[in-house]
Amino acid sequence: MATHDIFMPALSSTMTEGKIVEWLKQPGEKVARGESVLVVESDKADMDVESFQDGFLAAVLMPAGSTAPVGETIGLIVETEAEIADAKANAPAAPAAAAAPAAAPAATPPVAAAAPVAPAPVAAAPVVSNGRVVASPRAKKLASQMGVDLATVRGSGPHGRIQAEDVEQASGQPISVPRVAEGTAPAAGGSASSTAAPAAAAPAGNSFGRPGETVAFNTLQGAVNRNMEASLAVPCFRVGYTITTDKLDAFYKQVKPKGVTMTALLAKAVAVTLARHPQVNAATTAAGMSYPAEVNVAVAVAMEDGGLITPVLRQADRTDLYEMSRQWADLVKRSRSKQLLPEEYSTGTFTLSNLGMFGVDRFDAILPPGTGAILAVAASRPMVVAGKDGSIAVKRQMQVNLTADHRVVYGADGASFLKDLADLIENRPESLAL
Repeated sequence: MATHDIFMPALSSTMTEGKIVEWLKQPGEKVARGESVLVVESDKADMDVESFQDGFLAAVLMPAGSTAPVGETIGLIVETEAEIADAKANAPAAPAAAAAPAAAPAATPPVAAAAPVAPAPVAAAPVVSNGRVVASPRAKKLASQMGVDLATVRGSGPHGRIQAEDVEQASGQPISVPRVAEGTAPAAGGSASSTAAPAAAAPAGNSFGRPGETVAFNTLQGAVNRNMEASLAVPCFRVGYTITTDKLDAFYKQVKPKGVTMTALLAKAVAVTLARHPQVNAATTAAGMSYPAEVNVAVAVAMEDGGLITPVLRQADRTDLYEMSRQWADLVKRSRSKQLLPEEYSTGTFTLSNLGMFGVDRFDAILPPGTGAILAVAASRPMVVAGKDGSIAVKRQMQVNLTADHRVVYGADGASFLKDLADLIENRPESLAL
């Protein structure tokens, strides 16, 4: 009897364990080579996992909702239907659903494993498996709440899998989206009361509890927690700068109708400045100071079910401003359904965090592991400013604070970077579109 294991795959270089969101096949069902068998939630994304061979799913060792370390056997596939019963009888007992990561299995090359499947961006007709429509758990919950028949919904997820936003579109009713802490609203936005109020209501399906409850960290929150704890070992310093944004605000009004976002403007300004300050784009490694070949700006996004993700605008210093805005819109859309590929959220060389849309006047950001610096951007607001000649004027200003790894970025490096960033924003913002 030929039995092939399905292992918990490593969907990213930092993934140590994964959560089984849903089995797309049930025991006894036929499986084709390359066909999706289950959906796994890594630290940042949901990915379909496909079979490496034809056969039949003989046993599910870990049900949906279970968490397993990378390399753990979570299911069995046999070559013929006649082998299913024997495989079930000889299958090992399923580990506890929430058990701590166990030792990896023996280093025997697997006969067959499972591989992550890249999300399919084009909407397709509903996928039907064994008489049921394939949809994410959140999409099913929303469909039930909104009275939407999933059989009528076109899926935009991997292999036509229905996502939450597909249900929203089919219903015509808005659902809550991730709170984007990266400036989808201008840094020069309105008052705190008008921008922060919507965030007070807990979005449907999130992981936040009610008073008196204790809610376990989800996979994404756990990954963020580990990263933040790792950052405590880094000797950081912080330096701030006040930037006048009158010209940036005026330029933003000109390009906004063309689809340009404030996030793209800020990311572009940061990237162009980083290209002139490679030391601030560098990071500490075991071998010394690493200078990346590209300027990749990661932007922090707060997810609706808790945790953070950092979609990356690659080669932001060389990318056209209008193209960058289109890329950002796509990244945010796919981050909502946790469909970003690992390289789309783990390759940042510098991080940008913007809380300006909430009216925050200043804050410090925690340095993400593997990078040398992160910039915290607060709201732009009118201030009474004294000119060099002693005159008084009202100008819009925002506070930016740089948190940097002192092993690779020194105080003078950070201050020089902020000075040049301020000069670009205050005097030449129109150059960002060239």
